[in-house]
Amino acid sequence: MKKDPASPITLKRFIVIASLAVSCISFLIVLAVSTYIYKKQLESSLGHLSNSISQQIFTSIHQGMEQGWTRADIEKFLARFRQAFPETFTAAVFRSEAINRQYGTASTEITDGEAQQVFAEGARHSRRDGDLVSQYYPFKAEEKCRTCHLTARAGEVLGVVKVTEDFRAIRQKAMHDIFVIFALFSPLPVVMSFLIAGYVNRRIGTAVQALSHKVRTVNRVTDLTTLELENQHTGFAELDNIFGEFGKIVERIRNVAVGKEMLEFEIQVLERFIITSESIKDWKERVGYLLTEVGKVMQVYTMFCIFQVDDEIFDIEIFWKHPPTAETRDVMEEIIRGRIREERVQIDMPASIKVVHNIVGSQDSPLHLDRVEIELQTKSLLLKAPQIGGVVGIGFQSKLATDPIRSLVIDSILTTMLNVVGSIKAIYKYTKDLEYYATRDPLTNLYNQRVFWELLGYEVGRAERHGYSFGLLLIDLDNFKYVNDTHGHLFGDKFLTRVGATIHECLRKGDILARYGGDEFTVAVVEADKEQVYMVANRIREALEEMAVVSADGTTVHGTASIGMAIFPIHAKNEKDLFIFADNMTYKAKNAGKNRLIVPTEDDVIEAFKKSGELSRMLIKAVAEKRVTPYFQPIVATSDGTATCHEVLCRIEIGNEVLPAAEFIEMAEALGIISKLDYILMEKVFQKARAERYEGMLFINLSPKSLILNEFIPTIIRLTRTYGIDHEKIVFELTERETVKNMTLLERFVEDLKLEGFKFAIDDFGSGFSSFQYIRRLPVDFVKIEGVFVRNMLHDPKDMAFVKTLAVLAQEFGIQSVAEYIENPELFEAVREMGIDFAQGYHTGMPTPGFVEPPRIG
Repeated sequence: MKKDPASPITLKRFIVIASLAVSCISFLIVLAVSTYIYKKQLESSLGHLSNSISQQIFTSIHQGMEQGWTRADIEKFLARFRQAFPETFTAAVFRSEAINRQYGTASTEITDGEAQQVFAEGARHSRRDGDLVSQYYPFKAEEKCRTCHLTARAGEVLGVVKVTEDFRAIRQKAMHDIFVIFALFSPLPVVMSFLIAGYVNRRIGTAVQALSHKVRTVNRVTDLTTLELENQHTGFAELDNIFGEFGKIVERIRNVAVGKEMLEFEIQVLERFIITSESIKDWKERVGYLLTEVGKVMQVYTMFCIFQVDDEIFDIEIFWKHPPTAETRDVMEEIIRGRIREERVQIDMPASIKVVHNIVGSQDSPLHLDRVEIELQTKSLLLKAPQIGGVVGIGFQSKLATDPIRSLVIDSILTTMLNVVGSIKAIYKYTKDLEYYATRDPLTNLYNQRVFWELLGYEVGRAERHGYSFGLLLIDLDNFKYVNDTHGHLFGDKFLTRVGATIHECLRKGDILARYGGDEFTVAVVEADKEQVYMVANRIREALEEMAVVSADGTTVHGTASIGMAIFPIHAKNEKDLFIFADNMTYKAKNAGKNRLIVPTEDDVIEAFKKSGELSRMLIKAVAEKRVTPYFQPIVATSDGTATCHEVLCRIEIGNEVLPAAEFIEMAEALGIISKLDYILMEKVFQKARAERYEGMLFINLSPKSLILNEFIPTIIRLTRTYGIDHEKIVFELTERETVKNMTLLERFVEDLKLEGFKFAIDDFGSGFSSFQYIRRLPVDFVKIEGVFVRNMLHDPKDMAFVKTLAVLAQEFGIQSVAEYIENPELFEAVREMGIDFAQGYHTGMPTPGFVEPPRIG
């Protein structure tokens, strides 16, 4: 149990107690010292007195003996002396054996040790025993003594006189007198201590009470303005200094303090700076909205932002809450340019500054401000180097800027606003780039595979509605791997770019060209019959045959291609079958010797449909017999190289072959058995995870078409409960093989699964615009960056920029990122330095039927 602290003692009581204690201690010390000194002086005086009296007695006896005193005379003299000092002095005479023999006196034993010593040494001796002091004087024989003492020898000790003095009575009386005197003066220290304490308390107490009163009057920051302490005088230099320093502290607090109302004001402004998904649509619109929102809390007319577009190119975006007059606009521009020069932003040429005015409230009345108002009411923050989004400065024009305390708040708001505006513009730029590269191949700037499928589906629908035919060409370059390996990746990229440009020159206006992937290109020849499609295809083949690209070593490289063609609706009724047919024709052209264009015959049509039908029957049978085998590819953390996750890959056993998902997944979707295939796969995965006690996360690919089935959630929950799988260990990968038409339905479905604890990842992130709709609207946990960009990013600056942009976007959304197609240590190190969280590819681990732990990657 915690004890309550003792009540503090008051200053007044402390001074009284301290003064009394000091006085009493001082009094006792003076008493002790005085007594000691007096005692020593008394003992010294009594010692001198004792010596004097003893010397007188000895001298008197000695003179008497010279006059012929007898022993009786000596005893009579000593008796009179004792009577004169009955309590103080005693005297005795010891005779030597020679005297006793001369006068016939019986020998007596001398028991006094000091007397014996004097007889033996013949020297004077003294002894002190407490308050008793004894003096011993020897009588030595002289020549004149021999007249009476015939047997005495010169210098022989004939007798010893002992004089003893007792000082007890004198000392006791002296000490009694001292104590009586001090007892009479003992009240004086107490009286003096109270007088001193009272005086000090009055001087200090008055000052402390005054300080306490002034402090109690401070209830708000504004009360500090009336608090004055520097001129307080207490009569004590130290206290005056303390009050002065305290006054300086109050002054410092007054200069920097922000009251509750200021904090509330700042919070009201800052809470409007939240960046939402809507912010990335149009950054200028968002900044204008922020200006309007801030205007609800503080009276602000204008906000301006300065961006560094290039090394020597700067943009100044000025946002006006009300339309300014021409004069006001010109003055604002001039003042902003002056602020830039004052802050020494490195802009060398005036022509490098571009000023753009944005009117937020275009319907309001014109705003007119004079130069003085603008200069006094404008607060700005400019940086030496650009921050995120290229922002280097920001400013407000508001009446509040003239208030010192509110000016401090505006400074903090400017700092936050600088980051917010920079982030908004950066995200806007990233989004625009991503929107572009979501539809474009970053190397050739042609449509990518995802967009091609969307446009091909659109063309099929249009052709059905209007009753016309069109052609599909699949162009596969010959020997491109040899070109790439011989001349390097950079030349290979240059070669592919030239191929794309050459094909584009051979097309008609309106035809659709895309880079399907690697060295494959596709062309949709719209509104064309078989002969027109053939002419376009043959023109492409001839142009590629004539194309020549010179390598760095001067070698001229020619390009040829094998081209397969298919006609809608002659060869297929939907886009997938049409593509498969064209792909078969391309394969046939390759086998026929390359650099060929294969025009389909009736036999080709019959063979393609037969092959497709056989695969369909075998696929249905394999699913019915549950001949589904899960493979697992490690996903390692870039931080330490450990495999904390595995992606589940679907394989099907048909005959003696194990087919990867790429060869049957589209047919499974077309046959409507994709959901059953997913359930079988997940059951086998969960069963294996329980058997091997796997603790990591499992990434499972699911088509959006499979997710929107009503029985999906109950089935998944049943499977996880049956095999004891933690929901948080399951990550569903959403793919774009089938674009989800009803995004709202998918959004609600994913949120239901999130409530159950499952996680989600976007596969092939960046390859299609739907990816950005997913991360914008769905609670995504991971994004897997499209491996096409990752694989070649060390050799292509565009791919590198694209991967970096995707990584930054994922970080901005708080989503973990996975880089695919990591095929060598250099790629792994590159994605690690970018801040990408996980890596997946042949370098990190090959797909295997079990949970094989790969060696840790450094």
